[in-house]
Amino acid sequence: MISSTHQNGVLDHRTLYRLPWSLPDNAISWLEPTSACNLACDGCYRENVANSHKSIDVVRQEVEVFKRMRNADGVSIAGGDPLMHPEIVEIVRVVKEAGMKAIINTNGGGLTKDLLRDLKKAGVMGFTFHIDSKQGRPKWKDKNELELNELRMQYAEMLAEAGNISCAFNSTVYEDTLQYVPEMVDWAGKHIDIVQVMVFILFRAAVPQLPFDWYAGGKKIPTDVLHYSEEGKRKIDLKAPEVVAKIREKFPDFAPAAYLNGSEAADTFKWLLTGRVGTRERIYGYVGPKLLEAVQAGHHLLHGKYLAYAAPKWTSKGRSMMLLSPIDKEIRQTAGRYLRSTLTNPMRLFKKLHYQTVMIIQPVDFLPNGYQNMCDGCPDMTVWNGQLVWSCRLEELKQFGTWVRTVPREV
Repeated sequence: MISSTHQNGVLDHRTLYRLPWSLPDNAISWLEPTSACNLACDGCYRENVANSHKSIDVVRQEVEVFKRMRNADGVSIAGGDPLMHPEIVEIVRVVKEAGMKAIINTNGGGLTKDLLRDLKKAGVMGFTFHIDSKQGRPKWKDKNELELNELRMQYAEMLAEAGNISCAFNSTVYEDTLQYVPEMVDWAGKHIDIVQVMVFILFRAAVPQLPFDWYAGGKKIPTDVLHYSEEGKRKIDLKAPEVVAKIREKFPDFAPAAYLNGSEAADTFKWLLTGRVGTRERIYGYVGPKLLEAVQAGHHLLHGKYLAYAAPKWTSKGRSMMLLSPIDKEIRQTAGRYLRSTLTNPMRLFKKLHYQTVMIIQPVDFLPNGYQNMCDGCPDMTVWNGQLVWSCRLEELKQFGTWVRTVPREV
């Protein structure tokens, strides 16, 4: 049964929980210890720079900026690819000792069982593996998104064997790969016990058909100097509701529950979060806005921080979420389906119920007036000259020392 707030494929932001994250009080911060990477992903917004590893002292300074300016639960250690940093184990230790969860964002190419063991000892809490078909991976070229599930499974099983390390996957979605998203959601559900998060990031770039002139300060610049520019004409305006509509072709009851809006448009879905509960055998249903509000508010009340990633020992306690049935109708419906299923097969009572997040991220949108609609309350803020800045646009600061503005082109 589709929730009344999601009928006819329409998403109404007023019926969802607006995640409470803000600039100074956010679930996550974004640490980039290197710009070096061993892949060249289509759509990457970071220039690949060899020998760009930051020293441990600089890393500590940036972590201190997070502690001073931002009340964060976790730190995404990204790049580049952070596993290329020779002191990645020490970087994890620095984040852990600062009282924040260390999450490594990586393509996984540099991960070995020995390194994973050392990272776990240092305090790593989770991994987010970026895997998609436009990375040019050795041995995986010409594989589509569904064929890459074999590689995803290798990493998920590696983390499960290590024990109690969160496993997340993200994938950039392009016009020609949108078709695979429902089956990827299905795959994640069938491995809900070892895959905690599935993220879809919608492709963005500066392309010739955009009707804007570009300015850094008062100086007009050509678009081809921007690292995220594209020479050809490509679709760059895929929206989160379109992805939801595609998922609902296979899962009609797919029900997002929380979101972050855009900085310039309140009704845009920049981070759109869906939570579901089930086993490998069956997804019983979804959680609603009230449950997520209770979780975020409760975590902040108890720990002084909004919740980022949860360890598998907690996401495997899906049954406990049903205690919030009195305040959340979606989890109440989920609990009803689960209880009815146990009547037909009582052995299901002995299987753990797991919670899994499906996230859709819609990066910067260009509005007709030239305004750039960013993520309001962005979790992925990093450090530049001691200040918090958008990580996805850091190359603008590196190249021009200021943000690049878009202005409607004169006809």
